[in-house]
Amino acid sequence: MTVPPGASLRTAARKAVEGGVRAEATLLYAYFRLAANPEQTIKPGDYEVTRGMTPQLLLDKLVRGDRIVLAVTFVEGWTFKQVRAALAKAEHLRPDTRTMAPPDIMKALGMPGKHPEGRFFPDTYNYTKNTSDLAVLRQSMQLMEKQLAAAWEARAPGLPLKSAEEALILASIVEKETGTHADRPEIAGVFINRMKIGMRLQTDPTVIYGLGDKFDGNLRRSDLTTDTPWNTYTRAGLPPTPIAMPGRASLIAAVQPATTRSLYFVARGDGSSHFSGSLEEHNRAVNKFQRGIQ
Repeated sequence: MTVPPGASLRTAARKAVEGGVRAEATLLYAYFRLAANPEQTIKPGDYEVTRGMTPQLLLDKLVRGDRIVLAVTFVEGWTFKQVRAALAKAEHLRPDTRTMAPPDIMKALGMPGKHPEGRFFPDTYNYTKNTSDLAVLRQSMQLMEKQLAAAWEARAPGLPLKSAEEALILASIVEKETGTHADRPEIAGVFINRMKIGMRLQTDPTVIYGLGDKFDGNLRRSDLTTDTPWNTYTRAGLPPTPIAMPGRASLIAAVQPATTRSLYFVARGDGSSHFSGSLEEHNRAVNKFQRGIQ
């Protein structure tokens, strides 16, 4: 049953009967009026009424605001484009941002001029029917701000990261490079080592992000030399923005990286990575795990 904003007990009784409750609306209203505390108000929204529920239980539910709750999930490593796609598919979520450009969305969220990538925390968010998708984004943005602040506060000493913003960018790269949870600190350690010696990060996910819709699923050698603001093969340092949503584990890895001598890593093919401290060792690993040459 749906209770509109500002509904009276009489309206709630009528809506219950319209929704399928087998009772006389006048009798149900009379019960509500006798049983309700004069100071109590009923909350608007959508409610589930089950077989065998008594009038008192229904009244309690309306007073508590025990409404039907829906949910949308944002996944670690998603881009803002994927977040918007999930919001568009979410059931009974009011699509206030559907026709808005990303800068307008960020302005509406109180972050004018901020790039939206990586600003939202991957989690499951509950909402009630007809909630604005802006409200879900705001909740996710605030949670990311909280998680990032906590991670930055707990950062290890001596990192070549100047701000929480840079930690967020690095965490997004770690998120996209990691196939297994245990590798995150080591991968972060590789990038920290490269930053300390002025070596370019040379990470494929940043190249892919910079290509945008031009990326067809096959990263070519020519793509690595095609300059974009996010191409860490052609440009030194961190890219200008995050490239995805990092989860908490990647945020922590970025600010508490493993102490390692490694400067390189390559995928083993099982989700994990092989780490190397020299280019010679790395090339042998590439031959073994990528080319099948022992």
